Amino acid sequence: MRVAIYSRVMDDEQRQDLQLFFDELGKQKLQPVIFQPFLEQINKTISLPGDVSVFHAAEQITSEIQAIISLGGDGTLLDTVALVRGYDVPIMGINFGRLGFLASIGRDEVQAAIKSLVNHSFVVDKRTLIHLDSNLPLFGNTPYGLNEFAIHKQDIAPMIKIYTYVNGEFLNTYWADGLIVATPTGSTGYSLSCNGPVVFPDSGSFVITPVAPHNLNVRPIVVPDDNIISFEIESRSEQVICALDSRREIVNKDVQLAVKKESFSLSLIRLSENNFLQTLRNKLTWGLDKRN
Repeated sequence: MRVAIYSRVMDDEQRQDLQLFFDELGKQKLQPVIFQPFLEQINKTISLPGDVSVFHAAEQITSEIQAIISLGGDGTLLDTVALVRGYDVPIMGINFGRLGFLASIGRDEVQAAIKSLVNHSFVVDKRTLIHLDSNLPLFGNTPYGLNEFAIHKQDIAPMIKIYTYVNGEFLNTYWADGLIVATPTGSTGYSLSCNGPVVFPDSGSFVITPVAPHNLNVRPIVVPDDNIISFEIESRSEQVICALDSRREIVNKDVQLAVKKESFSLSLIRLSENNFLQTLRNKLTWGLDKRN
């Protein structure tokens, strides 16, 4: 069984856990295919199995790869989304970072996680992706994201006006620093920090959340994900920022933008004992009350 390994960077304090991870891969006879820049970081400090191979581009993630393992936090896992590109390769996130909401498998669960791959005893959650259409070639071959699409003013620019339409029908004009369209997965991320609601991953919806709106009566709104949401931007600055998850592009304010549900979904691996509500309570302390 071949599994791709992706990570950005590892600290010295994580070396012991990382060694345990690769030791368990060898013990379970899994063949790691390691992201080349990551391999170059660790090959002198980590003892690796003898059958290691490398990949350096998304095109090398083929049907021969049974899973992608992301070692890091949620940002690292979001990077792996761009590697999938429509291939039905599930992603397992092992949290070597801080919060680990998406990468929900802890370091202490590494052995159980790898055994679940071998025994096919894991659970796969299908997650909706958001797709960006534009009159400019934005975000290359991966114009989609797992968490959200966002429009922002530039750092020192005044607030912008974002005329927003749902299936061509006018929704609202947002006077704000920006606007977020979040997937259900992204509802617990940036949108949540801007007072957006939490929605269940399988709710079939998008959340439209303004960033620092200059109106007291403007609130986030939930819309079905079979709608097309389009935008017109008015700004005193000539440029604005478009973002898909952690990726950014600076574009002219007259850019044409629309988002919709991506034609394919993402498969996230979780251990059977973990679920969305448990993660909400454990990671975001949802409902935490000392009286309970």
